[in-house]
Amino acid sequence: MKPVFDKRIFWDVDFENLDYDAKARFVIERVFERGDVPDIRNCRRYYGDEKITEVLLNAKFLSLHTLYLAAGVIDHPIEDFRCYKLRQLNPELLPY
Repeated sequence: MKPVFDKRIFWDVDFENLDYDAKARFVIERVFERGDVPDIRNCRRYYGDEKITEVLLNAKFLSLHTLYLAAGVIDHPIEDFRCYKLRQLNPELLPY
C-alpha cells in the first residue's frame, strides 16, 4: 500500500504520478528534509529501516538539521554519513 505524505513535501513534482519505488532515494531524502514526524513514520513503514539507512547514509546532501535528525532516527553517528564527509572536504568560507 502506498504511503500517505503531505503534498507540500512534493510541491515541485507531479505528486499524483510519483513512483514511490522507482524514485525511492528522492522520496526518502525529500521526506526527511521537508516532512514532519508522521511523514517520517509513514516513510519508515513503507521502505523499512534498512532501505532508509542505506539511502540516508549515501545521500550527497542533507541540511545540517536533517543530518542530525537522520542520525538520531537511524542511530548512526554523523561521521558515517556521506554528506558529512563531503561537507568536511568542502568547508565554507570563513566569516570575516
